Amino acid sequence: MRQLSLDNLRTFVTVVDLGGYAKAGEMLGRSQPAISLQIKRLEQQLTKRLFQKQGQRQVVNQDGLALYQQARTMLALNDNIFKQFQPTGIKGRLRLGIPSEFATTLLPNIIGEFGKLYPDVSLEVTSALSKSLLAKDTSESFDLIMALVDPNESFDGQILLHDDLVWVGDKTLGIHSDALSLVLAPDGCVYRSRVINKLKQQTQKWRISYTNADLTGITAAIKQGLGITALAKSSVPEQLDIIKHRSLPTLGKIKICLFSGNSAHPQASAKLAEFIQSRLTH
Repeated sequence: MRQLSLDNLRTFVTVVDLGGYAKAGEMLGRSQPAISLQIKRLEQQLTKRLFQKQGQRQVVNQDGLALYQQARTMLALNDNIFKQFQPTGIKGRLRLGIPSEFATTLLPNIIGEFGKLYPDVSLEVTSALSKSLLAKDTSESFDLIMALVDPNESFDGQILLHDDLVWVGDKTLGIHSDALSLVLAPDGCVYRSRVINKLKQQTQKWRISYTNADLTGITAAIKQGLGITALAKSSVPEQLDIIKHRSLPTLGKIKICLFSGNSAHPQASAKLAEFIQSRLTH
């Protein structure tokens, strides 16, 4: 028997509700190509186009509108089943530490869905460099920490993803390969260390033109033409592009890990860990 993907249906409903692929991607923490692929798979299953192009926008058509109400009903039924069978008494305050780039690209989707299923759990989120989050004097203040770890380092966390470290910039601005301008986070950032070590192994000239610990600030600097940066592939925001150029060395892999503390609310902490893992590895 053929079965529809509830995840694809949820993406479809979000696109219709928000009026576009880009806005749906921001809400769901996914790239626009990933959203497009989900819609394409849904259309292939149904052998029907669900959107039609009007100018630069994709607008839901009559078949899409017919599916929309049924999709909302299916999603509501799915969510109600989880609410009915979820363990009772899950409540409390969870303290989550997370790198800035994932706080921007991954966290909004997690907060929305987690909050609906567990309304009695409040989240207190701290965004900082992985090194700072894992420092002994601060790590004990978190229930969960999501952090980046160099592949050669030993650690006691759970590996969520082996991700590619990629060069990121704005394709419309091009690359000045004679002397690279870099937009990086401060000392202690895993990305920064990897970039500098790789470039030192080459004859390529480079300079750090701007330093900021926050992804929003880094993105703004790149859009202003101050340079390029490096990020885990899964955290690249929609506004930026993965850059490939003969002058740019391969940056290798990075481990994205989850570290659990001695939480006062272990059930809630375990549920949040499940949410993070499922959204990151989807």
